[in-house]
Amino acid sequence: MKRIALFIFSFSHFLASASAQSYPIQPVPFTSVSIQQETFWGQRLQASRDVTIPLAFSKCESEGRYKNFEIAARQLKGEDTSNVKVKGYSFDDTDPYKTIEGASYLLQTYPDKKLKAYIDSVLVIIASAQEPDGYLYTARTMNPKHPHEWSGMKRWEKEEDLSHELYNLGHMVEAAIAHYQATGERTFLDIAIRYADCVCREVGPNPGQACVVPGHQIPEMALAKLYTVTGDKKYLDEAKFLLDYRGKTTIVHDYSQAHKPVVEQDEAVGHAVRAAYMYSGMADVAALTGDSAYIRAIDRIWENIVGRKMYITGGIGSTSSGEAFGRNYELPNMSAYCETCAAIGNVYVNHRLFLLHGESKYYDVLERTLYNGVLSGVSLDGGAFFYPNPLESMGQHQRQAWFGCACCPSNICRFIPSVPGYFYQTKERDLYVNLFGGNTARLKVGGKDVNLRQETQYPWDGDILLTITKNKAGQFRLRIRIPGWVQNRPVPSDLYEYADTKRLGYSVKVNGEEMVNGKLEDGYLGIDRKWKQGDRVEIHFDMEPRLVRALERVQADQGRVAIERGPLVYCAEWPDNDFELGGMLLNQKPQFTIHNSQFTIKAAPLSVELKTIETDAQLLNFDDKGKLTTKDVRLTLIPYYAWNHRGPGRMMVWLPQQLRATSPALPPSLASRSQVKSSTVTPALSAINDRLLPKNAEDKSVPYFHWWPKNGGTQWLEYQLPERTRVSQASVYWYDDAPWGGCRVPKAWRILYREGGQWKPVSGADNYPTLRGALCTVHFTPVETDAVRMEIDLPDDNSSGLFEWEIE
Repeated sequence: MKRIALFIFSFSHFLASASAQSYPIQPVPFTSVSIQQETFWGQRLQASRDVTIPLAFSKCESEGRYKNFEIAARQLKGEDTSNVKVKGYSFDDTDPYKTIEGASYLLQTYPDKKLKAYIDSVLVIIASAQEPDGYLYTARTMNPKHPHEWSGMKRWEKEEDLSHELYNLGHMVEAAIAHYQATGERTFLDIAIRYADCVCREVGPNPGQACVVPGHQIPEMALAKLYTVTGDKKYLDEAKFLLDYRGKTTIVHDYSQAHKPVVEQDEAVGHAVRAAYMYSGMADVAALTGDSAYIRAIDRIWENIVGRKMYITGGIGSTSSGEAFGRNYELPNMSAYCETCAAIGNVYVNHRLFLLHGESKYYDVLERTLYNGVLSGVSLDGGAFFYPNPLESMGQHQRQAWFGCACCPSNICRFIPSVPGYFYQTKERDLYVNLFGGNTARLKVGGKDVNLRQETQYPWDGDILLTITKNKAGQFRLRIRIPGWVQNRPVPSDLYEYADTKRLGYSVKVNGEEMVNGKLEDGYLGIDRKWKQGDRVEIHFDMEPRLVRALERVQADQGRVAIERGPLVYCAEWPDNDFELGGMLLNQKPQFTIHNSQFTIKAAPLSVELKTIETDAQLLNFDDKGKLTTKDVRLTLIPYYAWNHRGPGRMMVWLPQQLRATSPALPPSLASRSQVKSSTVTPALSAINDRLLPKNAEDKSVPYFHWWPKNGGTQWLEYQLPERTRVSQASVYWYDDAPWGGCRVPKAWRILYREGGQWKPVSGADNYPTLRGALCTVHFTPVETDAVRMEIDLPDDNSSGLFEWEIE
């Protein structure tokens, strides 16, 4: 503990002395806040410790991440590795880095000699792959003559495309600083510094340097942080170069925010993770240099995100085409991409903007994103992950234990354990309380020790007790964030608003005496007094279910409402509702009841307690004769982050409240009553006979099935009919996500039927259309059969897919 205390003093000294410029408000090191284990966040940290981090390290072993470093080390020692095929991704080195970062954060909360020893052993492997001049990039060093196909034959020549050399540096630096903070040891930090020095020598605007900017941003924020730790200004200069030259080199497109110089940008575009990391880096460099042009640009972009491009969950990046921001107000639900990494990036951006501006609206967005957009990305037990986080599902979405492109699981590894560092901030003699959860904190206010304890069941109720357990600072101002959801403002824009007539309130008591005239300043209630040990601040936020309505310009949410309570967005899921959710119509003035529910995850096995919400609704259906019927039902809602723990099935965040938004279940069709088989089995197979057609080729609001990444060759789909039936036509609506995606209409297709156990082509087919954005129908000579098959010839360079296959 003495060594850690010395480090914290040293780190704070660097923050103060590295530059005259810094963030006006100072973050609190994660090492200063200990989360109580039986609380909401304590359970998440426990899951990270017990499951997520060990899983990630095991995947680094089984998926060859460590082996890459070992092969590179052998090559550096003179061994012939020219026969080594460099596989995987060019950024695979970052998986160990990110996992070490998360494990380092956990070491402060859960000291673990065995874990620390394991990290030390991994660092030996990593260090062995570092080239003499500091360069560390196994995708090249493993086999310099035949590097990874994305790497190029020379250093940096493919950096603006896909080599990720600077991206790898960024994650290495972030991890090394976290490790240094947690342990006080320089092992990893020195490795990162050597690579950073190599980059500063070789990448820049000067003659003999590679004038390139990152193809994937993150080194900007990492180098700025390295400057605050070391005081060496060359790292800050390098970070500013990487930002200032974006849009001025060979990479000029909006996918990686290089369509114009960063200070001229005013709209969030392109790959959402790259964007969020770049905006975070801009905030860091602006704070450290005082560059107001950067701040003005970030402010404009933030307004665009929060006002036009953010989901109610805090998720960003609406389209799978480029994992990118869509057009203004383009926020589809079923096809929402909302990558987990992008949600984490949204937290980074809003944290930094708060440190710059000190307004609670940034933490309102941060909290919404944290509890919904981020937490949905990892299962409650910590062992399964979402890459995209849709707001509606027909069962085609499931968390997975890992991904070939493992950026999201490893990012969860590093982010969740860092959450303690987001609770408090300080500015001179102000102490900000921004997040609520059981913890103890050891802080510095005006350079003097202040310790406090926070007790609460938040987010399940709105009662928080703050107790001053030590105060050497004398008089200071405690600034308590009053969340926007308490002030009748779900987000700091007109994108979403509450659609009910409720008005929530709050109260704050100091030592039992209620503050009556507390005035909010920038969204904070300030209590300025000379605090004594044992002083108690009791905070109460009214917490009731609220109806949220989106701006009418958000087409996907028209006629619908979302339900939230406190910071949590809720959703309806199939295990709790034994009816078709699409045909449900929420009452115009719903009344809600709240229940403490035991949520059991059989696969884990794990049982957690959470609050569910119930309300009355009506169910609209077509009967067998095509007549519309209604039925009263009881609708149950669970927190959005908890969905998809009980198997795949229907889920909805935005619930129909107007008739135009409902989709009553249609009468059964021959296709919907048939059993589906495919050459490739996936959960999305149910999409082809769900009787849902898109409005046009760009409409991704209904489920679809595809064979991506397969291309060329022939695939098939098959209907096992419920009984022998006369069939004479088939219709297909193809899935084609051109120009960015990998699916196109097929080269050709044909219909076969089963007779005597053999598949035979139908005769008399008039046409097999392959039109994009239209229902393609073939008529043929009628056949009596018990099964129908469709064969699809995939394009040579693309895959194919379909929304729907109908037969009659």
